[in-house]
Amino acid sequence: MDYSIETAPLKELQCDCIIVGVYQDAPFYSSASDLNDSNQGLISNILSRGDLRGKNGETVVCHVLPDTGVQRILLVGLGEKAKLTSKNYRKALLAAVNALKKTPIKSVVCTLAECEVESYDWQWKTRACIEVFNDALYQYIETKSNKEAECKLEKLSIIAPDVELHLAQAGLAQGRAIAEGVAFTKLLADLPANICTPTYLAEQAIELGHKHGKLEVTVLEESELQALGMGCFMAVSRGSRQPAKLITLNYQGGEKNAKPIVLIGKGLTFDAGGISLKTAAGMDEMKYDMCGGAAVLGTLSAAAEMDLPLNIIGLIPASENMPDGDANKPGDVLTSMSGKTVEILNTDAEGRLILCDTLTYAERFNPDVVIDLATLTGACLVALGRVPSGLLGNDDILCNDLLAASETANDSVWRLPLWEEYQEQLKSNFADLANVGGKDAGTITAACFLSQFAENFRWAHLDIAGTAWRTGQAKGATGRPVPLLSQYLINRANG
Repeated sequence: MDYSIETAPLKELQCDCIIVGVYQDAPFYSSASDLNDSNQGLISNILSRGDLRGKNGETVVCHVLPDTGVQRILLVGLGEKAKLTSKNYRKALLAAVNALKKTPIKSVVCTLAECEVESYDWQWKTRACIEVFNDALYQYIETKSNKEAECKLEKLSIIAPDVELHLAQAGLAQGRAIAEGVAFTKLLADLPANICTPTYLAEQAIELGHKHGKLEVTVLEESELQALGMGCFMAVSRGSRQPAKLITLNYQGGEKNAKPIVLIGKGLTFDAGGISLKTAAGMDEMKYDMCGGAAVLGTLSAAAEMDLPLNIIGLIPASENMPDGDANKPGDVLTSMSGKTVEILNTDAEGRLILCDTLTYAERFNPDVVIDLATLTGACLVALGRVPSGLLGNDDILCNDLLAASETANDSVWRLPLWEEYQEQLKSNFADLANVGGKDAGTITAACFLSQFAENFRWAHLDIAGTAWRTGQAKGATGRPVPLLSQYLINRANG
């Protein structure tokens, strides 16, 4: 998909379709007014007939525009002008792209960035156009015999006046980078587990390193993990024939001695539950247990594309969790890299085991902050559904920064408490702590477990079990929380 900024007058445009927004209760904005006047009141006539009321998300396509290089107008309802929030703006964009997906249209000009969106400028509005379009047009075809994409759309140009050109171009660059990062994340997550193995993830990271000069990639093998004393990480991989990997991406865009931001992504390329075997229903979706790792790759890709002046470390512990004669068992006691011992009560609570050793490993980078992201608990889906990701952490400033970034990115999170009382549920008679804390507050006790290995730095945890992929007819990865993390990094770069 080709994205660009268009500054030419409307009368000079040549395209298959132009997207124009219509308010429910307000006059036309500039481009809409110009198009209405130059086409004998076409838009006004459609509104007066009741074909479109301006309700947010409504669409109507007009196919006949005489004496113009524009072949169609797609009218999109914006709702009430005073209520055009960032969410409603993106809702209108999504309605527009969905109206175009099954048409033969190849080139589109979008005027919606002219709309006034509460608290947001041309940079954000331009970026949102690209993010929404690219996300909606993503189509998985990798393992299908027919590789032809359903949608024919090839080019999106966003109208911007000269006075806003600088901001629009900045939004274009950010939008492209984040959209590519999201698409990369979705593709990795959607690939089946027989293709996307820990080794495959490592290979993708290495290729990403070859693409960006400021990004160095190293991969630790099982013998090296064993030598580091990563007893929890290694126990998870024991039941698999696929060797575990610890992937490190080192992006050096900031000052040489500046403390890095460390992102850790859970990379379970398939999770059968181990000896505590999952039920068959829905187990195919456990290929998505590596969405945290995929999102770290997508975020590092976006950061490198934007050339952010930051130092960022990405860590991806990658493994499978399978049943086998050598797999770890309920009742086993493991020694973590930190020296703390862990009693295994449920082998399906394996994500926290690979993450705890990786959190300890992160200390060697002298991090400013550490953010881990993981499809960690089904309890998070029960508590919050599929709208926000769960957020927990030991630092209010970091958590508030992530909350603020989530608002800007429209990639929502909800903070849960990390109170000392919950730590009581992790007590064990046979080890320093148990790997599960019982039925109650599963998302919180999982984060409490991780917090035991994050005591030496500012840390936040994102539980993306409900937001990393969709199920049912629309089954597929979402690419979240790449937009959130990208916005957090942009804010840090600008701060």
